[in-house]
Amino acid sequence: MTDQQFPTDPSRYPEPSQATTVLVLGILGLVACQVLGPFAWVMGNRELEAIDAGRRPPENRGTANAGKVLGIVGTVLLALVSIFIIIIVVTWVNAFGT
Repeated sequence: MTDQQFPTDPSRYPEPSQATTVLVLGILGLVACQVLGPFAWVMGNRELEAIDAGRRPPENRGTANAGKVLGIVGTVLLALVSIFIIIIVVTWVNAFGT
């Protein structure tokens, strides 16, 4: 992490923060719909890059990072569920197929 000095006034940043959106997508990706997990992961990465570049307020780093981590967990769950469904379908086809 760099030792950049950021202005303290949030209105001084050229872009609005999307950290709350990332966190909401991460929570929904974990709890309700794992398809949202990859979106939270990608948006979290972009938000953290924008914070590091000084385009968005650094106060939202923790929120963006939490959403990113939840997005990663949701993506892993999506992959596991997808693999499980593929195994079930293959087993079903082999058991009841021609």
